[in-house]
Amino acid sequence: MTDTKKLIEDGNAMLGIEFGSTRIKAVLIDENHTPIAGGAHDWENRLENGIWTYSLDDILGGLSSCYEDLKKDVQSKYGIKLTKLKALGISAMMHGYLAFDKNDNLLVPFRTWRNTITGQASEELSNLFGYPIPERWSISHFYQSILNNEPHVKDVAFFTTLAGFIHMLLTGKKVLGIGDASGMFPVEFATKAYNTKMCGQFNDLIKSKGVSQKLEDLLPEVLVAGQNAGTLTAEGAKLLDKDGELEAGVPLAPPEGDAGTGMVATNSVKPRTGNVSAGTSVFAMVVLEKDLSKAYNGKIDLVTTPSGELTAMAHANNCTGEYDKWIKLFGEAIAACGFTVDKSTLYQNLLGAALKGDKDCGGCIPYNYISGESMTGINEGRPLFVRTQDASFTLANFMRGQLFTALGALRTGMDILFNQENVKIDRLTGHGGFFKTQEAGLTAMASAMHTPISLMETAGEGGPWGMAVLASYLVNGKGKSLSDYLEQNVFATAKTKTFEASKEDQEGFNRFFANYTKGLDIERAAIANI
Repeated sequence: MTDTKKLIEDGNAMLGIEFGSTRIKAVLIDENHTPIAGGAHDWENRLENGIWTYSLDDILGGLSSCYEDLKKDVQSKYGIKLTKLKALGISAMMHGYLAFDKNDNLLVPFRTWRNTITGQASEELSNLFGYPIPERWSISHFYQSILNNEPHVKDVAFFTTLAGFIHMLLTGKKVLGIGDASGMFPVEFATKAYNTKMCGQFNDLIKSKGVSQKLEDLLPEVLVAGQNAGTLTAEGAKLLDKDGELEAGVPLAPPEGDAGTGMVATNSVKPRTGNVSAGTSVFAMVVLEKDLSKAYNGKIDLVTTPSGELTAMAHANNCTGEYDKWIKLFGEAIAACGFTVDKSTLYQNLLGAALKGDKDCGGCIPYNYISGESMTGINEGRPLFVRTQDASFTLANFMRGQLFTALGALRTGMDILFNQENVKIDRLTGHGGFFKTQEAGLTAMASAMHTPISLMETAGEGGPWGMAVLASYLVNGKGKSLSDYLEQNVFATAKTKTFEASKEDQEGFNRFFANYTKGLDIERAAIANI
């Protein structure tokens, strides 16, 4: 503890902060990349006027609250104040749209990745570029605003992601890590910059619609891992630390998306490696050896690692959100009977029950669509639970169905990579809340992905730890590639647990998935009629 205390006092600790969908989390690490303190702030997006959003007060208040919680943890563990940092990095959920005027005033409420309101823009741009442009991407939101003749468009001087916005507040720099930037607009993997041909095509397109801005002037500058992205200003330090105790001048790593930090946190930045991040949403990242043979619009994104390696991303909007609500409901039922069960035990017991269910969930088919799901062509949320009249309706089958449906849309995308593109992968590593109940999470994921799944002992720290590692790479990389730095400096002695699903479990998921796919028409009917 004495060494750690001195490390913090001397300003040699590094900090990563990540804005997740339901939690903002901070992780402070030492020179060995070991977490030494942490902080958190819970928050929730809201549906306002048909838009999934977080308010500006949510964002700024959550940032300072999370940092304050970190300071309390440092004080509690080491009896000192946190006043200096060696490096800092910000990450956040990818995609979405934050648009600003020339004075950096936010023009419309933050539009998050969860929105499925840009279908026309996504389709037109994908056809124009011959390249997949998902609904979640920032450029889809901007172009849809143009198609909708929204009055704010004429005043847009800059737009970015949530990570880019927070970074701008802390440093004054309008920059973005290449992984996050590649989810705003396509990048050229050779030059590690926005695709110039597509920029020209987009400018011609919007000019024909009476929009005069040039896209190059509106997007943040692209940086790769290891590049200096600016320093913490006095104003930024005060925004982060309301008590004014944090010193300015801290170097910042390029801000990244949660996909990029997940790749770092699971040592998945080299070709033939991949990871699955499973929480409120779920996505798999597979670092490719070569480009895909064709575009799979609405199914597979092409993005990059934080160092710029071509990566296929299969993304589903919905994962644990629906079973979280069911578990909360079961907790209320227990409380109504006069009993108390802590949240951790409730999750362990209910999700653990899934292991005792029928391999195919016994005819229970839930749909966890709190929001729309582009992967399966569902444009609006309608959570449903469906079962055949002779289904084996047990708690075990109900919970197994909840775990399986959380991976249904993801499996749709992964089938493209494995079956149609014959993508090869040496290692698929999981992290996120889906794996808190390890055996249940690993069984479901390995069954759905029909490939072994590994978990690292650091998986519980997830994205914010990955961002702290990127901050460490900025100041300690010494010219190494990111993949070499991770292999040699971060994961050389990492402990890993690997799970391979049985043939029966895989076949059970396949039977469930066939019913899940056939039942999507029920979802469409619910949207049309409810």
